[in-house]
Amino acid sequence: MNRVLFFALLAWGFAACSPEPKPENNGCVVSILPLKFIVQQIVGQDLKVEVLVPSGASPETFEPTPKQFVKLNQAQFIFNVGLIDFETTLLSKIQDHTKVIDLSKGVQLIEGSCSHASTRSDHDPDSDGMHHQHGVDPHIWTSPKALMIMAQNAFAAIHKAYPDSVKYQKNFNKLMLQLEDLDERVQNKIKQSGIKYFIVYHPALTYLARDYGIQQVAIESDGKEPSARQLAEIIRNARKEGVRKIFYQKQFPESVVMTIANDIQAQYIEIDPLEEQVIDNIDHITDLMTKQ
Repeated sequence: MNRVLFFALLAWGFAACSPEPKPENNGCVVSILPLKFIVQQIVGQDLKVEVLVPSGASPETFEPTPKQFVKLNQAQFIFNVGLIDFETTLLSKIQDHTKVIDLSKGVQLIEGSCSHASTRSDHDPDSDGMHHQHGVDPHIWTSPKALMIMAQNAFAAIHKAYPDSVKYQKNFNKLMLQLEDLDERVQNKIKQSGIKYFIVYHPALTYLARDYGIQQVAIESDGKEPSARQLAEIIRNARKEGVRKIFYQKQFPESVVMTIANDIQAQYIEIDPLEEQVIDNIDHITDLMTKQ
């Protein structure tokens, strides 16, 4: 046999017996923008991170497109808060539930009546998140303390898939240092300001308030605007406490906030707890609360 032909056939034989290359990694999907920051800080640019709810949209009215649903089934990981209604409805339709990562695991949850809060049983360890006993406030990402737990959950899933990655471990360690610094900054700012009380239209800062010893008063209740009686009580208490700022989310109307602010001669300030740059955003919101 011709020597060149022999080696060509030998090379072809080795190629035929070798394993097929792995399919292209399909990256991961997160439900809301703050989760993208957490995951991206760990994986860097190695995995593409796509977000279901786009900037400026509300999780309460969000409906995924057919294209997004296809991407969900193709993704390697799906990171979600695990407490928002649309997550529960949408992710129940995913074919492979092993890739769905609930980042709220381990966070001390707060019962609440937020209109986009899902419900969960804290008493049934075998609960699949679909059969529930009481409402839970979902806004865990607004507290640095909860963010640290969420980051640990995200890293645990990534590390399980890539146990030999020194890079991801280093990235995670760096992220945890950033979150620990944020926790300390928020605690110091609130302590030094002496703030005890703030008003917000939608109860999006419940965990921030709980974890740092301040009181959140929400204008909205059960997803509805307050009655005339409730509004009068809010205004009376705001005057008593000397409130000079009222916060509202960009995803919600400002009309009621304007009414209260004008009545007590306070500022009404727009915030967006769903911003992607979650560390900068929590710093910003804390500064708005604590600075005169």
